[in-house]
Amino acid sequence: LSSRIGGEKVLLLSASAWGFLTVLTPLLTHVTSAHLLFMTSSRFLMGLLQGVYFPSLASLLSQKVREGERAFTYSTVGTGSQFGTLVIGGAGSLLLDWYGWESVFYFSGLLTLLWVYCTCKYLLSEKELIIPIDYLMRGLSISKQTKVPWKQLFKKAPIWAVIIAQLSTASTFFTLLSWLPTFFKETFPESKGWVFNVVPWLVAIPTSLFSGFLSDHLISQGYKTITIRKFMQVIGSGVSSIFALCLGQTSSFCKAIVFASASVGLQTFNHSGISVNVQDLAPSCAGLLFGVGNTGGALLGVVCVYLAGYLIETTGSWVSVFNLVAAVNSVGLCAFLMFGEAQRVDTDSTYMDL
Repeated sequence: LSSRIGGEKVLLLSASAWGFLTVLTPLLTHVTSAHLLFMTSSRFLMGLLQGVYFPSLASLLSQKVREGERAFTYSTVGTGSQFGTLVIGGAGSLLLDWYGWESVFYFSGLLTLLWVYCTCKYLLSEKELIIPIDYLMRGLSISKQTKVPWKQLFKKAPIWAVIIAQLSTASTFFTLLSWLPTFFKETFPESKGWVFNVVPWLVAIPTSLFSGFLSDHLISQGYKTITIRKFMQVIGSGVSSIFALCLGQTSSFCKAIVFASASVGLQTFNHSGISVNVQDLAPSCAGLLFGVGNTGGALLGVVCVYLAGYLIETTGSWVSVFNLVAAVNSVGLCAFLMFGEAQRVDTDSTYMDL
């Protein structure tokens, strides 16, 4: 859909919907008795609406940004995820203590709607905001005369390499995001929540920007694109996993913060690796391919989050959780190092000028 009507339009539509849903969530829980059913449904819809974000972004950047600038652009935009986690980790923790859980939903929902308003008013023209209904329906329909031969495309080893790598990194990110607060609460019960909810994501912002700058700089110096993509992925998946393993071995709160920050921060090097490699391989359908990898990553993330909880209960040790993160990352990294490429494999010449 993003490739047909524009990624910016899809982003605005979905952000508007999930912003309203977030604001309404606390209100509706007070007017219905089926609290668990409603909360489950609202979170499902939230995932459905937010699931379009990264594929739409990949489609937008593949069409608008040149190859030599993609890594820094994507890394810069990617810092928004870390900054958002940082804001909610800090301000959200305070709001939770002062005003209850409802205030966190109001705060994040209103921030989203504020972003939508500012984007519509200051960043996009009136023409770019108009989405005719018939054009939207054509975008939703899948033409049989599609330009991209999907069967041949999914037979390419580099496509599967980047999908497997994306699947691995996304699932381990979800695992760390879900379990790190619990790890710190149980291992260091006297620690302040705002410290371990803020510091790792604060570190991730400059590391993401640095990875994008370094990647584009090295490519501009004449290094092969695929060599740089793989180098970034070694840091993003390999080195970050080493720090995750160290996290499970330490009994010092300060060292745990350092290891967690290093692991989360170095994971942002993925932005300059597999995240932009999709755009290298198939700019004409980057959104869909990224969506495939992200969907697989979300599904595997559910399994890994559950498996991590099971390992904690059965072994009573957090070491097994971080071993799981390292093992899954290693699978994706090996696949990308063995079969990853950066040459175009699609047949659509629409964006060849990039």
